[in-house]
Amino acid sequence: MRGKLYGIGVGPGDPSLLTLQAKKRLEEVDYVFIPVKKIGEDSKAFGIVEQVITIPEEKVIPVIFAMKRDRKEQEKGWELATKQIAAYLEQGKSGALITLGDVSIYSTAFYVCDRLKKAGYDTEMVAGIPSFCAGASLAGISLAEGKESLMVIPSLKGIEQIKQVLPFFDNLVIMKASRFIAEIETLLQEQEETMTAYVMSQVGMEGEYIGPLDSKREYEYLTTVVIKKESNDTKEQ
Repeated sequence: MRGKLYGIGVGPGDPSLLTLQAKKRLEEVDYVFIPVKKIGEDSKAFGIVEQVITIPEEKVIPVIFAMKRDRKEQEKGWELATKQIAAYLEQGKSGALITLGDVSIYSTAFYVCDRLKKAGYDTEMVAGIPSFCAGASLAGISLAEGKESLMVIPSLKGIEQIKQVLPFFDNLVIMKASRFIAEIETLLQEQEETMTAYVMSQVGMEGEYIGPLDSKREYEYLTTVVIKKESNDTKEQ
């Protein structure tokens, strides 16, 4: 009998945000698969888990996810990872493939879970808290309320991406925005409509910064910017 794979979101960084369901599954499975770029590399996702659960070294299996921009190279990597995990499932062993945040939101781990499911393996996704939701809570803001619209840009490639969608959405979540902070600041200064920006960097991790947009600061790779337009309710007050 084949084993089952759980795709588990472990949250943004703070181990107290690991869900009870995620903890339960991680304690139950035979193996925990951790995504890394190369063997021997530390895993941020596993760093969260090991603060809450003691997992024997022999149960921890690194799985290489080469972060390539080329789609074909990405798919080759996902296929290799799928085969590696499938070999354990074929032995009747259960496993958990962990990922930062949530499995269903821009998660590389999802591609492996989906491939295994389509190949006939039993899989289950365990929700985790996304970094921008945790960051919004820390900033004391809502991401959307009432009839407001919300747009998520997963990996900012340039300021033109923001210019294209800004007129059509009330709230923007811009992930991996660290290289464009100054350009975002300038863009917002040019707008006639009142907008407020919040920066959420390294949420739940060392070096965390939750605060206003400040182009004079240096930001880590895991930096999200939330832009909120002045709501109609605020205008009417």
